[in-house]
Amino acid sequence: MNMANRFKAAATTALVLALAACTTQATKQGPGEVSFPDRDRIVLKEGTFPNVANLRSIGPGVTKDQLYHLLGRPHFSEGFAPKAWNYLFHFRTPEGVVTCQYQVRFDNEKRGQSFHWAPASCADVLNPPVAPVAPVAADGVARFSLSADALFAFGRSGVADIKPDGNAELKRIAAEISAAKDSQVTVVGHTDRIGSDASNQRLSQARADTVRGVLVSQGVAAASIRAEGRGEAEPVTRDCADSLAHRALVACLAPDRRVEIAVSGSR
Repeated sequence: MNMANRFKAAATTALVLALAACTTQATKQGPGEVSFPDRDRIVLKEGTFPNVANLRSIGPGVTKDQLYHLLGRPHFSEGFAPKAWNYLFHFRTPEGVVTCQYQVRFDNEKRGQSFHWAPASCADVLNPPVAPVAPVAADGVARFSLSADALFAFGRSGVADIKPDGNAELKRIAAEISAAKDSQVTVVGHTDRIGSDASNQRLSQARADTVRGVLVSQGVAAASIRAEGRGEAEPVTRDCADSLAHRALVACLAPDRRVEIAVSGSR
């Protein structure tokens, strides 16, 4: 065998061994089980803070282009014609930042069909936000804080822009308000700092007005509710640097985008 043929045979053997190693890695957890890549293989080293509303909109049949639009490029090197895309996500919780791996597995038509989390408990981030029964503070005021991203389509403020889960939550809050006697209600809209002060003020006021309207439509006395927008003036985030990529900054500032409802009155 001449030198060229020997080189070709060696290269072929190396390729077969590499493919076998990849197959072993992908199936080492057993048939039918899902394996996640080691985090040291990540390309986007820091991961991202995803838009949870975008995550909730993902389901069977999603295309790779749609995933790219909603979540960005996969965070790991997936190779040629991958059967899965993998992400490393961070989420802010009352207990601190939680880090999760997320995987979308594709069918033969390259459409997402199954969705997996590690640890599995991370799937809870997709549960609709539920505002607990607001405790009455020492000043006699019950307070609800609702994510604007969960209430409205991004950047929107009209009644038609309220999401189904948001409508359900506002109906529940309206029922609680109606159970209070002589209640006085203040609805306050807040935005993040992205955009101009004027546009943020308009958006926050429009959202507060819309939420007020929904509460009135659910039986809360119109004369007992006032709505105001405070724009970006009262942020709750502290560590979202302007140097972040735009998508990451939008996700990091999500807690600032909120609608707060304060209710005073006896129960």
